[in-house]
Amino acid sequence: MTVILDGKKLRDKILEELKLKVASLTVVPKLVVISVGDDPASQIYVNNKKKYAEKIGIAAEIIGYPEDVTQPVLLKKIDELNNDTTVTAILVQLPLPKHIDKLKILTAIDPKKDVDGFTPYNSGLLFSGAKPFAYPATPRGILRLLDEYNIEIDGKHVVVVGRSNIVGKPLAQMMLNRNATVTVCHSHTKNLAEITKTADILVSAAGGKIIEDNMLKSNCVVIDVGIFRDEKGKLRGDVNFETVSKIASHITPVPGGVGPMTIASLMLNIVDLIENSGNV
Repeated sequence: MTVILDGKKLRDKILEELKLKVASLTVVPKLVVISVGDDPASQIYVNNKKKYAEKIGIAAEIIGYPEDVTQPVLLKKIDELNNDTTVTAILVQLPLPKHIDKLKILTAIDPKKDVDGFTPYNSGLLFSGAKPFAYPATPRGILRLLDEYNIEIDGKHVVVVGRSNIVGKPLAQMMLNRNATVTVCHSHTKNLAEITKTADILVSAAGGKIIEDNMLKSNCVVIDVGIFRDEKGKLRGDVNFETVSKIASHITPVPGGVGPMTIASLMLNIVDLIENSGNV
């Protein structure tokens, strides 16, 4: 019988543990989120981060800018936050408008306050096999979910569909660091199904429903990172849950799987940052 990997249940467990840990700190951690524009989806994500942070005792502030904000204005604000000793964690909500150089913005964040783990410095630590100040939240959440259900990673063939800097690439590296054999597929991959059929663990972060049961072997573990609304307005993922859940050994639902774990991991990262700073 297929096991549903319940990210919501694990998120709540992690948040309860973090609430106790935050209460024991001598300093109140503070998260600052920089948000540009008024994209509805981004606003939902930003407000959720603030809500969950405050729920466990972390101070949270959203600094909003209009769509036409200039790059120097953002860089100046990041510099101020880097030098503000009351700020533990800085998060720039992505995506940014096209006239903003994302890499310059991310590079400007102090790696010790980089709660997303996206700065080149933290990425470099991750890809060198060292421990970054923070791991990207979605990959961290996926690994924590697998560990919670005692799913072996060492020696397994992990196929990651998607090569973004947010999920695909860092997840592939984190799986390698756990001794998995990793294949990364993407929009230009030929004969995708031939590759996905070899996966012991399949992670799809491709942004659209493309994974069907005939693309997988029986008893594989399926992690669905995708989320979108279908023509009926229902939230779906990259995976055809109805058919794939009949052959997989474990599978994440959408919603309720990876999404909640991303939030939980972000909160774990905030606490890690303050502990690493020595301000406990």
